[in-house]
Amino acid sequence: MKRITIKDIASHLHLSTSTVSRALVDDKNIRRETRDRILAAADELGYRPNPVAKNLKYGRTNTIGMIVPELVTPFAAEVSKGVKSVFYPLGMKVLLADSEEDSAKELENLRMMERFMVDGIIISICDYKRNMNEFGDLMRKGMPIVFYDRIPQGLEASRVVVDDYTKSFFLTERLIRDGRRRIVFLKGPDCIYNSHERCRGYREAMHKFGLSTDGLILDGGIRYSDGLAAAGQIHAAAPDADAVFAFTDIVGIAAMNRLRELGHRIPEDIAVASFSGTVLSEMVYPMLTTVEAPLRHMGRKAAHLLLRLIDNPSAAPSVITVDADIVMRASTETRPTT
Repeated sequence: MKRITIKDIASHLHLSTSTVSRALVDDKNIRRETRDRILAAADELGYRPNPVAKNLKYGRTNTIGMIVPELVTPFAAEVSKGVKSVFYPLGMKVLLADSEEDSAKELENLRMMERFMVDGIIISICDYKRNMNEFGDLMRKGMPIVFYDRIPQGLEASRVVVDDYTKSFFLTERLIRDGRRRIVFLKGPDCIYNSHERCRGYREAMHKFGLSTDGLILDGGIRYSDGLAAAGQIHAAAPDADAVFAFTDIVGIAAMNRLRELGHRIPEDIAVASFSGTVLSEMVYPMLTTVEAPLRHMGRKAAHLLLRLIDNPSAAPSVITVDADIVMRASTETRPTT
């Protein structure tokens, strides 16, 4: 079906397009009789205003871009629900793009958002060192950007984060106080800054209790297949391990499943914990101990920061650190200290 335009109404009434356009926005300089004729014709022909064109006239598209590193786990979906809960009631749309853990695709997504003239971008990045020039260029051009969870380094920008270091320290400490001594840390990719901070928290907790980390820090990756492979490494390289702390839920779940296949009892022989706190941690057996970030709350905070930047482009960058809960579940059931 052909979309009825202002030009169609003008042709139907033998009027100029400028006269029709002014009447449709209730210009006081248009005679009442002419305006009524135009409104009646618009209704008769089925004219509907183009909201994109209207918003562009005022320098806005009422569209927000959101770029996530992956859509395999519920993490991004939960954050996006928080983002949408702020923008949708304001009549603003959220354009969601998945970078698939690929910095090149992330750059494509950034350029797409710029072409679509979104009013601002909320993003969790794939690599804390890559695409920094592009982020900086966009911000200098006036594009409001808010980072969440995975953040860049060396770039002054608004962000919403969890204290990865502190929460990892306290989770490791909890495992130690529950009698675990040979705790393996399955670290994430080096290109993700959160991985370094979580590993730092683990190391310092182990050192606080005089426990060695030699041979206990293994590449855990970020995908389910990575967790399966890492569990094989634990079985071969650290057979005396009594706990595993994984970079994310998906890696922790994979490691737990593989360890059970190899004959390890969870948590009697080896406890398993992770970081992320998605609903997946409650959908496995035994249920998984995690650091649970308030994902929807994180999304709402990022949305409000972006609104502030849209309304006041010269506003100074803000950093919001949201609290996260350490939720102990059956996968790390307490056992007596020996």
